[in-house]
Amino acid sequence: MSVLILGLVLFLGIHSTRIVAPGFRQQLIDQRGEKFWKLTYTVVSLVGLVLIIWGYGLARQDPVIVYDPPVGMRHLTLLLMLPVFPLFAASHNPGFIKAKLQHPMLIGTLLWGVAHLLANGTLADVLLFGGILVWAAIDLISNVYRGPVRLGREPVLRKDISSIVAGVVIYLIFVFWLHELLFGVSPLGA
Repeated sequence: MSVLILGLVLFLGIHSTRIVAPGFRQQLIDQRGEKFWKLTYTVVSLVGLVLIIWGYGLARQDPVIVYDPPVGMRHLTLLLMLPVFPLFAASHNPGFIKAKLQHPMLIGTLLWGVAHLLANGTLADVLLFGGILVWAAIDLISNVYRGPVRLGREPVLRKDISSIVAGVVIYLIFVFWLHELLFGVSPLGA
């Protein structure tokens, strides 16, 4: 479990610098340049992600059950996950979704965390999905206090359409194939 926790600390820690240490982040950028900051951010994120994946895999070998969700929660999870990938795609497209929601990736991350907590009840699940859920909520609140996102241009409807289509296609690929390939568990059940 310690590998998973270390991975979460690194991954969520580097993703929290704007929340807890915006001055440090800006000072590092001013002193060493934006490329140095982006490289540091990327390396720490990747190391954290590798540790999360490895630690979660280790924790699944000897699971500690915190709660046992009803089987029906899988259906609700599938439903809650449907908008997640379109929201992730919309975060990179200056359409009406991004203009209206401001932070679609964080909203998608919140849905992802809730959905996975509904269907999974081990300690590793609570740490992983709950930790990322709490982080996303804090980051969303922090971003709201920083003010609205400026798109730089008027929203474009075709950006929303492409986000929705791409997101639904990725969702279907994950549900029917990739989730089981990557994580050894089919979201559709056994």
